[in-house]
Amino acid sequence: MRQITITSKEEGQQLLKLLSKYLKEAPSSFLHKMLRKKNITLNEKKATGKEKVKEGDKVTLFLKEETIEKFSGKQSFSFPYKKLDILYEDEQVLFVNKPPGMLSQKTKEGDISLNEYVLGYLLNTGQIEENSLDYFRPSVCNRLDRNTSGIVLCGKTIQGLQKMAELLQERRVKKYYRCVVDGTLYEKGQLKGYLFKDENKKAFIEKESRKGLKYIETSYYPILVKEKETLLEVELITGRFHQIRAHLAHIGHPILGDPKYGQKEKNKDALKKYKAKGQMLHAYRLEMPYMEEELWSPLSKRVFLAKEPASFYRWMEG
Repeated sequence: MRQITITSKEEGQQLLKLLSKYLKEAPSSFLHKMLRKKNITLNEKKATGKEKVKEGDKVTLFLKEETIEKFSGKQSFSFPYKKLDILYEDEQVLFVNKPPGMLSQKTKEGDISLNEYVLGYLLNTGQIEENSLDYFRPSVCNRLDRNTSGIVLCGKTIQGLQKMAELLQERRVKKYYRCVVDGTLYEKGQLKGYLFKDENKKAFIEKESRKGLKYIETSYYPILVKEKETLLEVELITGRFHQIRAHLAHIGHPILGDPKYGQKEKNKDALKKYKAKGQMLHAYRLEMPYMEEELWSPLSKRVFLAKEPASFYRWMEG
């Protein structure tokens, strides 16, 4: 027999989903059968698996220890520790200023991403225990391209992940970026179009809608014009694949250092002059919406700023 006590980090997770993480090698049919036969109970009562667990709940496994070990697929986790540029942290969420050159999430086995560094930070500071990773892992909630820097939201608990995902999906979080583009722009602009992504993972913009295209909207405001280059503040109104990069390139103002949408010679010059680590694009500001729930009141209507990489200051200094 083994008993799992639900903490605030797992609260809000569906019981069956939690069990499938804890007994990751067990088939779904086995979990359903154990629930039906009351070999797995929730607070000493029969459960269907659809229940959402709460802090303090007791999940009891009336199973042999060897059965639990067999289905748990135990493994030793090892996550690197790295000092993170933390903009905000509470019990539910963590906001980090991601540097350029770092993946938000791993794309293949062996990658080290911000996700792994967040887990390493939480383990190192004693906020989570290694055995808890069997049935819940804190995670990033929004992704930035590897060479795009700036604010990334991370959920430390199920509630944190769910709330941030909800706000992002409903576009209640306002996101602003800063970037340096080729060419001069003196007036603010509102860009609208329709985007599609090809098999080579490159975005293209069209003016008219047709099947398979997704509507995009991007607004920008010039901050500084210097040597036929412009520092822009961009509001991401819709959030599509490579939207800012593709949209600005579409109007003839690609972001400096952008290997996919920029100009090769100008990119080479930017990398050399400003020591940029890819496209000069930075998720600079985040505005949270009003939230009346007591749990989220510390975040309600808060504004977060993330300092730009050194390449931006080199550009401004010339």
